[in-house]
Amino acid sequence: MIYVGTDDGLLQITEDGGKNWRKVEKVGDVPELAYVSRIVTSNSDANTVYVAFENHQNADFKPYLFKSTDAGHTWTSIKGNLPANWPVWAIAEDHVNPNLLFAGTEFGLFFTVDGGQKWIQMRGGLPTIQIRDLVIQKRENDLVVGSFGRGIYILDNYTPLRSITAEMLKTDALFPVKDGLMYIQAQPLGGRGKSFQGESFFTAENPAFGATFTYYLKEELKPRKTRRQEAERAAARSGGQINLPNGATLSAEEEEEAPAMIFTITDSTGKVVRRLTGPTTAGMQRVTWDLRSPAPSLPPPPNPEGEDPFNEGPAGPLVMPGTYKVSAAKRVNGAMTPIGREQEFQVAVEGQDRMNPADRIALVEFQTKVARLQRAVQGTLETANALTPRFVAIRRALIETPNAPESLLNEASALEKRKNEILRALRGDQALRQRNMNLPPSITERVGDIVGGQRMSTARPTQTQIDQYTAAAAEFEGTLNQLRQLIEVDLQKLEKQMEAAGAPWTPGRIPEFNKSRSDDR
Repeated sequence: MIYVGTDDGLLQITEDGGKNWRKVEKVGDVPELAYVSRIVTSNSDANTVYVAFENHQNADFKPYLFKSTDAGHTWTSIKGNLPANWPVWAIAEDHVNPNLLFAGTEFGLFFTVDGGQKWIQMRGGLPTIQIRDLVIQKRENDLVVGSFGRGIYILDNYTPLRSITAEMLKTDALFPVKDGLMYIQAQPLGGRGKSFQGESFFTAENPAFGATFTYYLKEELKPRKTRRQEAERAAARSGGQINLPNGATLSAEEEEEAPAMIFTITDSTGKVVRRLTGPTTAGMQRVTWDLRSPAPSLPPPPNPEGEDPFNEGPAGPLVMPGTYKVSAAKRVNGAMTPIGREQEFQVAVEGQDRMNPADRIALVEFQTKVARLQRAVQGTLETANALTPRFVAIRRALIETPNAPESLLNEASALEKRKNEILRALRGDQALRQRNMNLPPSITERVGDIVGGQRMSTARPTQTQIDQYTAAAAEFEGTLNQLRQLIEVDLQKLEKQMEAAGAPWTPGRIPEFNKSRSDDR
């Protein structure tokens, strides 16, 4: 069976391989000589076919979109609510749900889940441009969109559209999750994306790595302030009364916790392995889990001068392959409200059946141990670094305190020297390193070497990495105890003495006050 469409509005159909042809000269309200812009046969029924006509050459920009279920003998319009002046250039039918159709028009992409009765425009970063071709990649359930003059766009895994119904869109929903494929991402150009190849080097993004969660929000999650301001504008437009907020309302608005979408991922035992946040705007949204446990530290704030191409940012170890579940909830005004149903999915590794399970378990256990050590070392280093300006303020305050004995200033200097020794153990001697002197590896250097070597590894740890961990963990344990003694005992004692002497307030010290005290020192 072959269908042929011509640029003078005719359809030619053969059902015997071209021996005999049947001509269709009139389809619905299509004007004569309109171009046949696209013919698409159904994936599910041999006698079902879709055809689009385009008549702009006669100053007619209406959409003409038809369906036949009897091999072109009769036709039904399925243009539905497509915009009146947006010609149709391309059609695609889902290979699983024949009621899920896509249409490429002069000004964008549309889809329908009811066979063409109602069409919904798809945006999500797609520009307002002529869509000239649509192809479905059946294995991955991706929609490939060819535009006129703006390149190719790919909608990854559109399967959630198959289950959308009008009833479902009346409430929030979490859609089934495609299995996540775990692998080590290649960087053939020496860095992310096009690396340092320059803007003239073309490369397109890959799909997001990991497991992608698709969800629907009927309404945007808005803070109280936004809702109040919208109500005031609506009242102003309608001529209604506007009630000014009182002080308590304004304070509550400023202190309100921002609304959030929170996704909780659990493993097969029910243990929570990760939590993620996602967009809170209305409509279809997506968030992707990178198949890793939580990072040992928070990512740094955005750099206004640009992203460091050599810094991948903190990341936890990859999880074990297996079964996982994800649930979604809205957090508004401090209250969690679940949405949709919990969804189960698999995390798989290519060639998993040929891997040694003991090696994989050893790798994950080692990476988890290293991540715990890295978190503690980074936190200890930041805590010790924060003491530097604190001691500067303490020395200045003691000098300016008439009642402070010299012994307190000496004690502050001694504590600061202990802090410097702790920093040397954690990060090495900065003064000697700046002079290119050979130094033994510091705690952070040992941990950094292990993390760098294990970040993209799927093999069990080497003996060198195990030895590095043993040495770093043993040295760090003593260093951490020294810092704890310094801050929780000795520094607190010094600050209490400073408070008793009436020293000016310094960062990190809680002032004392007694209203019945008569002297002012």
